[in-house]
Amino acid sequence: MTASTPERVAVTEPAAALVRELTAQHGPLMFHQSGGCCDGSAPMCYPVGMFLTGPGDVLLGRLDVGLTEPVEVFMSASQFEYWKYTHLTIDVVPGRGAGFSVEGPTGLRFLIRSRMLDPAELLSLGLA
Repeated sequence: MTASTPERVAVTEPAAALVRELTAQHGPLMFHQSGGCCDGSAPMCYPVGMFLTGPGDVLLGRLDVGLTEPVEVFMSASQFEYWKYTHLTIDVVPGRGAGFSVEGPTGLRFLIRSRMLDPAELLSLGLA
């Protein structure tokens, strides 16, 4: 994203701290916002290369979590059609992580907090 383009995704400091811990264990990570099924709609965290993205996925953004490389966040294009007016923040809370997401054994789970994009953000993204 450029300086004039609003970010679509952010991360809280507690979630960023967990990403740093998990990166030390698993190597570089990425997120894919799941669209339902077994784990509901949750941000799934995978080692880079363990979940393959393609033309059916949208890159929502790159998170600066204090590592040398940003952490990319994706969503399926069909799900993005429903969420394109929304800003997402990845957070972490106590609980059981999603079955395939790397935070599963930690006693914490990633979750999404969302808000509607404001009129200026919508305009900047060409959605107004």
